[in-house]
Amino acid sequence: MHKVVETRVPGPCPSCNTQIEYLYTTENIPYFSDILIISAICPACGYKFVDTQLLKHGEPARHTLAVESAGDLSVRIVRSMSASIEIPELGVRIDPGPQCQGFVSNVEGVLDRIEEVVKGALRWGTDVEKENAAALLADIVKVKAGMFPVTVILEDPCGNSGIESERVVEEKYVPPEE
Repeated sequence: MHKVVETRVPGPCPSCNTQIEYLYTTENIPYFSDILIISAICPACGYKFVDTQLLKHGEPARHTLAVESAGDLSVRIVRSMSASIEIPELGVRIDPGPQCQGFVSNVEGVLDRIEEVVKGALRWGTDVEKENAAALLADIVKVKAGMFPVTVILEDPCGNSGIESERVVEEKYVPPEE
């Protein structure tokens, strides 16, 4: 049974200081972990905040999934705002930043998010960027068709992210050398 619990907490908008509601939603996802979704939208300035976290005690972790067929596109991914996602075969790495939002999605949803960003380069980029963007979009189509295997790497120094698959390889997260 899918159980949802919501709590609303008033607080100031960090952008304009208007009083807004922060919505804390806990959900039970079968065969996975309970998750916490924190969200807020300021009607005055448009500030948006979303974070998603696993509610189990997490150690810093690196999750690796080989995406080998179109069936792997449905594998669930929970990314907190502290996690990075990398797909080396596509040359894609998404690091957390000030506007980073957590989400619950699947491999296909992650690819869709990448596509959305890359399509912006097709509109506004240089000729070289447009050429690279078109090549990347073509590779994403191949991945979605199960014709181009890739690796999805999810690293979270806070341990609040995960990939739901029996084939995921979980390791301790080791921060990169600076």
